[in-house]
Amino acid sequence: MNSNYFIAFDLGATSGRTILGTLTGEILTLEEVSRFSNQMLQLNGHFYWNIFSLYENLKKGLAAVAQKKIPVTSIGIDTWGVDFAFVNEEGALIGLPYAYRDSQTIGKKEEFFEKVMPAEALYAKTGIQHMDFNSIFQLYALKQRKDFGLMHAHRLLFMPDALSYLLTGSMVAEYTIASTSQLLNPETRQLDESLLEVLGVSKSLFAGMVAPGTKVGVLTKDLCEELQIEAVPVIAVAGHDTASAVAAIPAADKNFAYLSSGTWSLMGIETEGPVVNEKTSHYNITNEGGVDGTIRLLKNITGMWIVEQCLKKWHKEGTDYTYPQMVGLAQAARPFVCFIDPDDPGFTNPQDMPKAICEYCIHTGQVVPQTHGEFIRVIFESLALKYREVLDVFRELSANPIEKLHIIGGGSRNKLLNQFTSNAISLPVVAGPSEASSIGNIMLQAKAAGVISSLQEMRNVISANVQPEYFSPAEAAVWNGAYQKYKAIIKK
Repeated sequence: MNSNYFIAFDLGATSGRTILGTLTGEILTLEEVSRFSNQMLQLNGHFYWNIFSLYENLKKGLAAVAQKKIPVTSIGIDTWGVDFAFVNEEGALIGLPYAYRDSQTIGKKEEFFEKVMPAEALYAKTGIQHMDFNSIFQLYALKQRKDFGLMHAHRLLFMPDALSYLLTGSMVAEYTIASTSQLLNPETRQLDESLLEVLGVSKSLFAGMVAPGTKVGVLTKDLCEELQIEAVPVIAVAGHDTASAVAAIPAADKNFAYLSSGTWSLMGIETEGPVVNEKTSHYNITNEGGVDGTIRLLKNITGMWIVEQCLKKWHKEGTDYTYPQMVGLAQAARPFVCFIDPDDPGFTNPQDMPKAICEYCIHTGQVVPQTHGEFIRVIFESLALKYREVLDVFRELSANPIEKLHIIGGGSRNKLLNQFTSNAISLPVVAGPSEASSIGNIMLQAKAAGVISSLQEMRNVISANVQPEYFSPAEAAVWNGAYQKYKAIIKK
């Protein structure tokens, strides 16, 4: 039986990986070929992505796969959303892309609503959740500053498209990643020209829109000569990592909600078309592009970022925890000491995350956590309760009954948080695959190669190859009581 080999570059906001996927019939195997860090660069008061370092790591991944002497079918790249790079008329990148956690957009969203377009009107045009760092507000800030990159740009390329360009020399705007920008009309699935006009940005700045599964080009001659490799096709997969991850949900029907759990938590449902109405506007629900014409109706929630930043702070102080140690500390800590709203602005990018948690607790009249275990437990419990808060909204919006929650991504390995979540939402949790973005990336390449025909067939193959874990709700009365306290706290 023939095997197809696919390279998935799966880039997150803290690290990236090269994954080799092998599909033999309906048997899928994954091999992590390389892993590398992706750190924001802090320079002259701004935060950037080191796209040149990322490109170098892509090359290292390609070289490592080449050593295996296998015929690679194609390559795909997925990344986080909203951020972009500029390319000049000569085809060179202009500087470094700004990172979404840069402070340049603070206050710009509110200013945009006041001076350019009311929040309700913008939501009606785009169906996208209003968030400070959305591409539209980044462009608004850059336009006001007369940013050098924007002023001299020939093209704007979203992050996965920018990296595909560096590999192939070809420019596209892949639909799922472009849909995170808040610049698209959700019905036409194209850039909203009236919105670009009020921004003062030309449509010509953007490359042509392509659907996930479209061939971008092949590796450049120079790159092939440098690495001594073949000219392999690069496929525009679902460039937004969440879109690739959602495509990898091992679901047999539509009666589910999903939670893509990582640095960010993205909770939502899959719909056949956009849902833009007063209710979704009120709850600030986003309509992002999915695979095979689907819409990812979802809500962005601050996820493991809070605990990651606590661990980073404690590391600086000389204390490190393994993952099992972290979970063990949380299990041993007192339950429901206090609650935080994970989406409070104070947790966006503080210098000292444990201090920010303490300040939130003092401000809301709560007991302050004392031990590292208590901090971790507070975060996990609060995330689980936040998930309930958001899931209750999707219960209202879904045309189908929500019978279970699929948790995918790296956070799906957190058994304690999975159990807390099941307890909080009073529904079964199906956890896995943890490598959802990579698997979705690979399966979309398989679809582009004609090996797989549809989204459901992708999911059927994935279901046959992954072993999810199941969690059943418990302690309903205790968690219901905690939820009432949580709601009272976050309203303060």
